[in-house]
Amino acid sequence: MSKPAAQLSDVELKDHGNKLFAARKYDDAISCYNKAIIKNPNNPTYFTNRALCYIKLKRYEAACQDCRRALDMDNNLIKGHFFLGLSLMELEAFDEAIKHLQRAQDLGKEQKLNFGDDIASQLRLARKKRWNLLEEKRIQQEIELQSYLNRLIKKDLEERLEKLKIDENLSDDGKKEAANDAEQQCENYSTELNSLFAKIDDRRRKREVPDYLCGKISFEILQEPVITPSGITYERKDIEEHLQRVGHFDPVTRVPLSVEQLIPNYSMKEVVDGFVQENEWSLEY
Repeated sequence: MSKPAAQLSDVELKDHGNKLFAARKYDDAISCYNKAIIKNPNNPTYFTNRALCYIKLKRYEAACQDCRRALDMDNNLIKGHFFLGLSLMELEAFDEAIKHLQRAQDLGKEQKLNFGDDIASQLRLARKKRWNLLEEKRIQQEIELQSYLNRLIKKDLEERLEKLKIDENLSDDGKKEAANDAEQQCENYSTELNSLFAKIDDRRRKREVPDYLCGKISFEILQEPVITPSGITYERKDIEEHLQRVGHFDPVTRVPLSVEQLIPNYSMKEVVDGFVQENEWSLEY
C-alpha cells in the first residue's frame, strides 16, 4: 500500500484487506475493510469480507451483525447467508443457522455457482449439531421421567404400607401377607417400567440406515450420489478416488469408466434427503 490510506479508494482498501486476509493478518484486514466501509457503506461485499475475518477470530456476534447488514443490502448474497449460518451455528442458534445455510445452498443452485461440498457439508453439520442437542434433551427428559415414575411407585408402596399398619381389621399375619403382596406388586411395576425404558435405549442403539441409501465403497450414507452407465450408484468422492487411485473401471461391474461418465443421481438424492429429514439420527450414522 504505497499511497496513504486516506488517498486510497474503497476498492483499493478492500483489495489490500484481501491480501492481508490471505496472509492471515485478520485484525489488519479488518482495519482495511473498516476504512473501505467508511468510504462506501453501500457495498455488501465489504461487510461479508469483514465478517469472514470475525469468524476466523471467533467473534461470531460481530460476524452476524456484518452479515445481516450485507443481507439488508442484498438478500440474495450467498456469502451473506453462508457466513451468517456459520456464525449462528457456533452460537448454537441451530434453527436459524440451518435456514441461512439452506438459503445459501438454494441460491448457489439458482445462480448456477459451484461451491463443491462446502455449503452442503456445513448444512449437514448444523443439522447434526441441532439433532445432537435435541437428542441430549430427549434422553435427559426420559431419564427424569423414569426417575419420577420410580419415585411415584416407591411413594405408593410407602403409603400402602403405612395404611396397613393402622388397619384394625387385619391381623398381624394378614398385614404381613398384604405388605408382601404390595411390595411384590410395586417391584413388578418398577421392573416393567425399567424394562420399557431399556427397550427405548436399545432401539436407539440399533438404528440403521438401509443399505440402498449407503455408498457401495465407503458404506456411509450417500451425500452426493452419482450413477454410472452400468446403473450403479456411488458417492461421488468415493468413486472419483477409486478412478484416480485404482483404475478407470466400475468397481462393481468392472466396465471401463471415466469421471466424465458420472451423472448426478437426483432421484436417489431426494430419497436420501427425505429419509434424513424423517430420521435425523442418521446424521450420526
